[in-house]
Amino acid sequence: MAWLIDPLLLPFMQRALLGGVLAAVTCAVVGTWVVVRGLAFLGEALAHGMLPGVAVAVLAGWPPLVGVAVSAGLMSAGVGAVSRRAGLSHDTAIGLLFVGMLSLGVAIVSRSRSFATDVTAILFGDVLAIRSADLLLLAVALVVLVGATALLHRPFVALAFDPRTAATLGLRPRAAHVAMVLLVTAAVVTSYQALGTLLVVALLLAPAAAARQWTDRLPSTMALGALFGAAAVLAGLLLSWHAGTAGGASIAFSAVGLVALSVAARAVVPR
Repeated sequence: MAWLIDPLLLPFMQRALLGGVLAAVTCAVVGTWVVVRGLAFLGEALAHGMLPGVAVAVLAGWPPLVGVAVSAGLMSAGVGAVSRRAGLSHDTAIGLLFVGMLSLGVAIVSRSRSFATDVTAILFGDVLAIRSADLLLLAVALVVLVGATALLHRPFVALAFDPRTAATLGLRPRAAHVAMVLLVTAAVVTSYQALGTLLVVALLLAPAAAARQWTDRLPSTMALGALFGAAAVLAGLLLSWHAGTAGGASIAFSAVGLVALSVAARAVVPR
């Protein structure tokens, strides 16, 4: 058991595990709605769209989280504005802004010759460098986002299964959609420190997708997804420690691997 216990005796590994689990639980709860509503492309676009904000923040000496929040906010607001005013579909608006924000981020990075190491941290995160302040932010985000999800459960359910019925019941489906987008944005922003802009979407999608193989009920999907996400964090950190691989990438790989295992197991286990 030394291979399991010894790495977790180190303070930085304990912080990484706690931070990763907090991010995993938050992403599993919000990610359940992403999976149910088919918003995976939005989650990925938000994660990629954070690059220019992070690049500007790093170059200006600001906290990276400030740039992350500004970029993600502009991205989520821009999707709605472009789709309404240009008469484009929601997916088209997301795709255009995704490419535009990513290109802008690469252009900003290319202007600095000393950005190579920072880009690695931006794209893939540094879960092993999580600090106490980051843990506090993740804990607050967990309470706020889970609370908001519980409060908005009824309009979210109506929106997911029949927007017309939601409108008939006075649940304001457009407002519910905006609230859902804001929740996804907040989950991506607060989980950025653990996995970076490219890999954060793994925790947002994979645990919920794995849980959906075993249950169709939304609360059960969220709870099981949180367990799967926590397991992926632990497995990823152990893989990173013993194999010498990047922590964020190892967690994301473990999360996606859980989906594959769930699909395979579900194929041989009768419903």
